[in-house]
Amino acid sequence: MYDVIVIGGGPGGYLAAERLAHRGKKVLVIEKQYMGGTCLNVGCIPTKTLLNSAKQYLHAKEADQFGVHAENVSFNMTEMMSWKEQVVKTLRNGVAASVKKCGAEIVTGTGIVTVPGSVKVAETGEVYQTKAILVAAGSVPAMPPIPGSKDNPAVVDSTGLLSVASRPERLCVIGGGVIGVEFASLFGALGSQVSVVEMMDEIIPPMDKDHAPVLRKALHNTTFYLGCKVERLEGGTVHFTTKDGKQESVSADLVLMAVGRRPDTISWGGKEIGVDITPKGVNVDDRMRTNISGIWAAGDVNGRSMLAHSAYRMAEVAVNDICSYLDGTENRDFMRYNAIPWVVYSIPEAAGVGMTQQEAQAKGIEVKTASVPMLVSGRFIAENGTKAPGTVKVVVDAKTEVILGVHILGTYASEMIWGAAALIENQMRVCDVKQMIFPHPTVCEAIREAIWSL
Repeated sequence: MYDVIVIGGGPGGYLAAERLAHRGKKVLVIEKQYMGGTCLNVGCIPTKTLLNSAKQYLHAKEADQFGVHAENVSFNMTEMMSWKEQVVKTLRNGVAASVKKCGAEIVTGTGIVTVPGSVKVAETGEVYQTKAILVAAGSVPAMPPIPGSKDNPAVVDSTGLLSVASRPERLCVIGGGVIGVEFASLFGALGSQVSVVEMMDEIIPPMDKDHAPVLRKALHNTTFYLGCKVERLEGGTVHFTTKDGKQESVSADLVLMAVGRRPDTISWGGKEIGVDITPKGVNVDDRMRTNISGIWAAGDVNGRSMLAHSAYRMAEVAVNDICSYLDGTENRDFMRYNAIPWVVYSIPEAAGVGMTQQEAQAKGIEVKTASVPMLVSGRFIAENGTKAPGTVKVVVDAKTEVILGVHILGTYASEMIWGAAALIENQMRVCDVKQMIFPHPTVCEAIREAIWSL
């Protein structure tokens, strides 16, 4: 008998296993393939590894402005892919070792909840008993039924594109969300001619509308078709209807289907035992409890915030509630969603946290905003030159001066946004941040300059 069985070994699952084991619980993780889940194996980590290779390539080509000259700069796709696999394997082994070191057990297979308190491994038929179950089954690529896409050798999802043997001369990306833009940035930087077809009027839904056009313009070798509905595919030719009703098409060597991901609500048997499942994912409360006592769901599977770092926090919230359930103690921890940062690891990067100006105004909040170029940072100029795009925008409540949102476009955005999240999480006001000391010279000083511009 286990205290807790965790279904899924991705970010939410493996972190929960470690936290539970640290608190003395007997834990079993059932993972159907590789520890680390989508993020580590075919998502966050491999894409960032390849994007770093693309950055190194661009840096070498553009180093003349800094007095560094390199001749015959080239890249080798095979070597890039080999390095990506090395990174993934190292981290995958590290996750498995860390979970086992904590005392948790790992079983490979598909975990299916047969009844509350009982989980069967589909491949072996082995049944395990437990006092509590945490479902962290993750998500799967969303593949819309576009005519001509099924069994089309020119069509790949993000997993397939992470294993291509050579750079496509022409790449068409269907979907202008985070996944689509990152791949467009990667292959555009390497010299592919990229077309992005997006149904919405702008890319990256959570991005401030002032920043999105700047990011589009900054991506190498990329053309965007916005407000366009894909009608059908013929091999590598994508036919779509523009917002004006015109019929157009683009042809490519590869077509990436990047319309997002959907929660995996099927593989683990939730519907069969009566778990409340909506089109958006498993229905949970702010402590990750499902409608069935003894079963929790964290991470992508509940669809509330499909980000690896959200899964980490959801896992911790679930762990605290599970331990409270098992130990008969009070739990005051709960999940908050207002200060979850998002990042696009494109070239250049973009990141944000909290509300955009448009979101705040849509809620009837009177706001003040301030935007400053990253060129206010001496370090940004020194390391990126005077022509690199970069902006920090701050959104505050005009009446209370509480910071509502911070949005960053430019190099290092991903490494700065956590600080902005802390400001929003703690409901800090403009006057509070003005009293803070930022290290100099750093790019994060641009946040300070934006605050002082209000």
